Amino acid sequence: MKPTELLKVAAIALLTSGLMVGCQQSSDEMTEVAVEEECQGATPEVRNAIYAAKLKNARARNLGADWEENAKIIEEAEQAAADCENVRAKILANKAEDAAAAAIAAMAQPMEVEEPEVVEESPYMGGYLVVSGDNLWNIAGQDTIYGNPFMWPLIYKTNSGQIKDADLIFPGQYFYIPKAKGPERAAAIEHAKNRGAWTIGQTEASDLDYLAQ
Repeated sequence: MKPTELLKVAAIALLTSGLMVGCQQSSDEMTEVAVEEECQGATPEVRNAIYAAKLKNARARNLGADWEENAKIIEEAEQAAADCENVRAKILANKAEDAAAAAIAAMAQPMEVEEPEVVEESPYMGGYLVVSGDNLWNIAGQDTIYGNPFMWPLIYKTNSGQIKDADLIFPGQYFYIPKAKGPERAAAIEHAKNRGAWTIGQTEASDLDYLAQ
């Protein structure tokens, strides 16, 4: 082959190689452009979902119902949107919005305050079963009752429905023993000390006056 022909072949080979490289580079550049055009960030629908989640979470925060994890979920949604993972971004945004809405609803519910149970204080110390030989005087004088026999009118007044005469009680009767309060205690002692004459089987006028107080 002549030198001139060799030069022609070499030139053609070099030109062909350059065209192939150029075509390859052009193909790579087109691919990169296509990728860049494909990923354009969040869609309007996703952006609206993220905005709604942020707004709802802000309202929850103002009510003191902010959930720390909710802010993290919104950040994940924004990152997913930036990475063009729009489906995942919308799911996360909706999840954050729903959680914030639930927190707001919970704060709106009136708190149930348990009212303390009111335990009514009994007006009685207890009870006493009358046995043979008992009278109001010695019952009141017992240490387990009042320890003061002059307080017998308290027992009489509390159980007047079954005591016709304060000087006559019967075995088997059950008397409620009232608590001795200041004024009532003083009135009972005064009546016992100033009762006057009495007759068994008859209700004395002074006793009726005391019951009427």
